[in-house]
Amino acid sequence: MTDKPDNRRPLAVRDAAFARRLARRLADAKVSPDAISATSVAFALLGGALLMTSGGLEGVMRALVLVLAALCVQGRLLCNLLDGMVAVEHGQAGPAGPVWNELPDRVADVLLLAGAGYGAWTSGLDGGDALGWFAAVLAVLTAYVRELGRGLGQPADFSGPMAKQHRMAALTLTCAVSAVEPLWGGKGQMILVGLLVIGAGTLITVVRRTRNLVRGLRG
Repeated sequence: MTDKPDNRRPLAVRDAAFARRLARRLADAKVSPDAISATSVAFALLGGALLMTSGGLEGVMRALVLVLAALCVQGRLLCNLLDGMVAVEHGQAGPAGPVWNELPDRVADVLLLAGAGYGAWTSGLDGGDALGWFAAVLAVLTAYVRELGRGLGQPADFSGPMAKQHRMAALTLTCAVSAVEPLWGGKGQMILVGLLVIGAGTLITVVRRTRNLVRGLRG
């Protein structure tokens, strides 16, 4: 993984003591940034599978699965943070870094968002699967527009309102609320609502980044 300064997402959490400590330990252990990027996909695969199966579960088991899914989402984000820190701050970027910088993120977005959609669908909510894929495709488009801009000589655009960290924060909150929604008689509706919010916000993000790109090219 390699994270060039002009293509690095601005994150305040990089300055957190725990993040610097973890990155140092990984670097000292000679764990490659590419391996950390690959681990993010493993978290996403597990999280997506948990979300997918949650719709067929009841009670405490369903709540537990959703909490574990939320932890997997955060695990994916932690890997996304640490791979760049190990690559840049500790000088361990590899020649295939640009591939590992982008491709695992796109796969992880699809696994988690499509998995959430199928979780809503297996709960008996028609259209949940389609909504999950809708959000997943838009998530990939946000990155496509950003990289298209860079290919055309423009700076990387990480603007929201539903950039990667915002999508994953929204999905984590969705999992947490869905875990307790049986308290008011719900089952799956909160995942559907969460995907609607993520999908709408991501659509706005695609439009905004495209508009920014066109303005930059005209300028």
